Amino acid sequence: QVQLVESGGDLAQAGGSLRLACEARGNIFSINMMAWYRQAPGKERELVATIDSDDKTNYANSVKGRFTISRDKAKHTAYLQMNTLKPDDTAVYYCNAHLRTVGTFGNYLYWGQGTQVTVSS
Repeated sequence: QVQLVESGGDLAQAGGSLRLACEARGNIFSINMMAWYRQAPGKERELVATIDSDDKTNYANSVKGRFTISRDKAKHTAYLQMNTLKPDDTAVYYCNAHLRTVGTFGNYLYWGQGTQVTVSS
């Protein structure tokens, strides 16, 4: 019914930039919160950034000042602008959305399948 499609993951050099996008597709009524997570091999999935329905944002300490999360509500899309990339940013980045579909009452949690970000030095 609903799919979250991530894009923008690529190879980058240390100090470079990438822009990720997450589009929620389907019969969507509204989206409450969207977030980006990441997971490196052998490590637990960690929260990177969140943005709520009032456009309030929250960031992990490791990315503050370098990453910016934003959203286009009309397009049901969240973005993650990543600047001054470091090798430690290498991970699979996953989009998360808490949303309501047309004809339903409650919000449900959805995950994207991930997009690979690799930063070399």
